[in-house]
Amino acid sequence: MEFDANRPIYLQICDSVCDRVLSGELEQGERIPSVRDFSAEIGVNPNTVMRSYEKLTDTGIIYNKRGIGYFIADNARDTVLRQQRDDFINNDVPQILKKMKLLGLSPEEVFFPK
Repeated sequence: MEFDANRPIYLQICDSVCDRVLSGELEQGERIPSVRDFSAEIGVNPNTVMRSYEKLTDTGIIYNKRGIGYFIADNARDTVLRQQRDDFINNDVPQILKKMKLLGLSPEEVFFPK
């Protein structure tokens, strides 16, 4: 896994897990690697992976079965989809619209180029 120096690693790990859920690579009820195994696999500190798993647990994407491990939640795909759509609408779209306005682009020019 390659990391972007401009964004916290734990958030990039969360994004990677979410992307894998959306793509169907990780399915509901599936066990994910332990903190120790995943940290060794991607070459980061176990505390970083633990922080990612805590965030994913807090948002309902994964859950912990004590003594067994972490699993993908039953509604994880819907949760990730809703979160990413909200993020896109609230963060990306306003930036896109601002850039379009600065460049003098109409929606037709952007979505139906000639």
